[in-house]
Amino acid sequence: MSDTTAPEIVPDSEHKGLIARLPQLPRDLAQLGRFDRPIGWWLLFWPCAWGVWLAGAGPQFALLGWLLLGAIAMRAAGCVYNDIVDADLDRRVERTALRPVASGRVSKKLAWGWLVFLCLIGLLVLLQLRLNAQLVALASLALVAAYPFMKRITWWPQSWLGMVFTWGLLVGWTELRFDNFDALACVYAGAICWVIGYDTIYALQDREDDALVGIKSSALRMGAHVKTGVGAFYAGTVGLWALGIWLYRPDPVALLTLLPVAGHLLWQVATLDPSDPDNPLERFRSNRWAGALMAAACFVVGNAGA
Repeated sequence: MSDTTAPEIVPDSEHKGLIARLPQLPRDLAQLGRFDRPIGWWLLFWPCAWGVWLAGAGPQFALLGWLLLGAIAMRAAGCVYNDIVDADLDRRVERTALRPVASGRVSKKLAWGWLVFLCLIGLLVLLQLRLNAQLVALASLALVAAYPFMKRITWWPQSWLGMVFTWGLLVGWTELRFDNFDALACVYAGAICWVIGYDTIYALQDREDDALVGIKSSALRMGAHVKTGVGAFYAGTVGLWALGIWLYRPDPVALLTLLPVAGHLLWQVATLDPSDPDNPLERFRSNRWAGALMAAACFVVGNAGA
């Protein structure tokens, strides 16, 4: 593949070589759905696994497979929708100016068609769920539709993203049970704090451009205190998760399952360097392991003694 295609690949792609080998249109559609950056669907999927495994019905590998497919498709659909809405803003931010819609390589009409196709995959996954879980999943659509506009009206769009990106926790739980909502609410609130923390880290990449074009973010709001702010949200994450687990299984030993994920979040804060261009992106991506560690904790707590 010649070097002439390289500038069309967004700077934070995780798979530049693979994407560069694709013909132009498939490459643009892959980037539009962020298939070159799987971290997004991991972050969307892990809360689904938390809900399933904390519910205490065993491994449920078939259900997790469907939820993983749904996470991949709906994360891609959300990104396409976001790029359609934000095309004008994206053109003014260096990191996002090369996105397919913002750059004009993909028309909005084609992007809408791609979005519909991805939503049809999501519909297929939805039909595999029970009615309770279907209704819970559908309730997230209003939050998803409103998210791209939050950065225009609030300094805390990350809190809205937190509600959206961890909704799978509620879907996974209600697919298997419909009780213990106090414990579920605490775990969900903790998950929202987790997203605010990691997406603040992600937003550090764009602080200068965001300030110039008028985009609001928690990273800008926290200013020089961003490490302290992220640390506070991560502390809230662990505290709320601990409360949720205690309400679900009041056993001090159950709380020990949170030590690995708590240690990982502490490492993120301790090693975060906002002045290093590469450091925030690496810390953000490491949250796929934070999600996995929390999933392991949920499986142990939910299925202990089963």
